Amino acid sequence: FEDSFLQSKEFVNYFSGKTIIPNSKPYAMAYAGHQFGNWAGQLGDGRAITLGEIQTKENKTYSLQLKGAGKTPYSRNADGLAVLRSSIREHLCSEAMYHLEIPTTRSLCLITTGEQVLRDMPYNGNAAYESGAVVCRVAESFIRFGNFELFASRNELELLQQMVDFSIENYYPEITSSGKQKVVDFFQKVAQNTMKMVVEWQRVGFVHGVMNTDNMSVLGQTIDYGPFGFLDNYNPLFTPNTTDTQKRYCYENQPNVAFWNLVQFANALYPLVEEATPFQEILDALYANITSDLHQMWKLKLGLYEEANNDQIIIKELLKLME
Repeated sequence: FEDSFLQSKEFVNYFSGKTIIPNSKPYAMAYAGHQFGNWAGQLGDGRAITLGEIQTKENKTYSLQLKGAGKTPYSRNADGLAVLRSSIREHLCSEAMYHLEIPTTRSLCLITTGEQVLRDMPYNGNAAYESGAVVCRVAESFIRFGNFELFASRNELELLQQMVDFSIENYYPEITSSGKQKVVDFFQKVAQNTMKMVVEWQRVGFVHGVMNTDNMSVLGQTIDYGPFGFLDNYNPLFTPNTTDTQKRYCYENQPNVAFWNLVQFANALYPLVEEATPFQEILDALYANITSDLHQMWKLKLGLYEEANNDQIIIKELLKLME
């Protein structure tokens, strides 16, 4: 974007959701998901509206998505709005994560709406009005595990295959196989990128807070900055999500949850392959590597560049002392 456009009224109107960009077709996505380990059925973008795509000078394509611009077909009983407090958090954290070299969506802009939005911030029944705002998220794609789960749950296998083909063509062009192997190779790429992302979360002490399958990107990017947080003190059971009373999504459990979510993703893709073995082999190899990947991350973080027999003991003892 040119600087003059960024300062214009048109920019504010377009990226606050007040005016539709000419010749564009904004949409909200439908998807399904497992929430806190339970099948929740159809869900969808309750307060996210994709404006469209832009192409950069480097021929990379990015989706622009507003969060907090109002109701969508999937808002259910919610208002589809966002408040300034949480919008600032998402804007700052997504940019911080990018500069920490962690795969993530980014934030193009943050615009206040002038509206007052009713929110129960402490979740104690004492709701109060806060300033409204809209964040424009940027990512190569906002496609989630839940998009595939939706089609699989409805037995809409043609649409499921189309979603796989679209994702490969646009985001994993290096996959050149065909037929069932193409689906398996796609799953392997997503699985590898997902676990790489979570190891990076652990590196900086980031806790997502809502690792439902509908919040997992097929690109292995951090999406949906809801009740996220960072470890201040080293508490492996820390979660910023006050509704997560079972600590399902706490810091130390994130690698296990990511693996569990990948199992659900594999289940969604299974009807296109009709064989469990290829998925199981990928998952078995991935699970075997989780511990070693985390171990290597801690070694690099602590400056243990040479291999030694007592590295694992040193790391465990340090974490125990920190806790």
